[in-house]
Amino acid sequence: MSASSSASRIEPHHEAAARSWGHGGRAYDDISFVLSDALAHAAQRLDAAAGQEILDVATGTGWSARNAARRGARVTGVDIAPELLAAAAALSAHVEPAITFERGDAERLPFPDRRFDGVISTFGVMFAVGQERAAAELARVCRPGGRLVITAWTPVGSVAEFFGIIARHAAAPPPPASPLLWGDPAHAERLLARDFRLAFEPGINQAYHESEDHIWEWYTRGFGPLRELAGRLDAPALAALRADIAAYHGHYRTDLGLRVRREYLLIRGLRR
Repeated sequence: MSASSSASRIEPHHEAAARSWGHGGRAYDDISFVLSDALAHAAQRLDAAAGQEILDVATGTGWSARNAARRGARVTGVDIAPELLAAAAALSAHVEPAITFERGDAERLPFPDRRFDGVISTFGVMFAVGQERAAAELARVCRPGGRLVITAWTPVGSVAEFFGIIARHAAAPPPPASPLLWGDPAHAERLLARDFRLAFEPGINQAYHESEDHIWEWYTRGFGPLRELAGRLDAPALAALRADIAAYHGHYRTDLGLRVRREYLLIRGLRR
């Protein structure tokens, strides 16, 4: 498969998502901070070496790109949200060799075939609407023998429940296929096994917050989809959303505050 000349174009069905995720701006890096154990898990399984060419798909503010660059890999990060890319570039300015960031769509990656020694996507590519197209693009840009690492939230568990609350209050139509399907090994096999030899490893992200109020402020500041939703609800609807999210997080209360456990699947692939 060859990348087309219009490869850097964002697919029309991702434009709304680009605006939504971009609402977090630089504060989205705080979301990556509370996911950082899972992001480190992915980087360690990628095990990028000095001189390798690595692609981070849906890089956000570049946390996984920086992780992948730790030992001298040459990393490129792509994302659909310009606000996140600007933050990623600023937050990564100290990294050597320099990380390249550019706008790109997971369904139409702006790179030639077999360009990268490794590809990573941490809770990112799973949100592409065209799952088969995104999976094919991951394979297209990865060299034979190259390594793919993806982390994806599981279809059942804490994140599924959280996203369900947001979807209910947003009253938005469901996507053609749930992003959480990437967290089902059987579904990941259907998407990727033709091009990659796959192995799976379950993980638990542990996040810590002082209180329900603290996590509300944290996520309405940095998590673009929730920030966007909160900004367009009237006062009664916003209060109802906040109450439901507080009740959800109340189940994670400990003597020290909240300890939120989120189940995910790590997918490791070796390009055939």
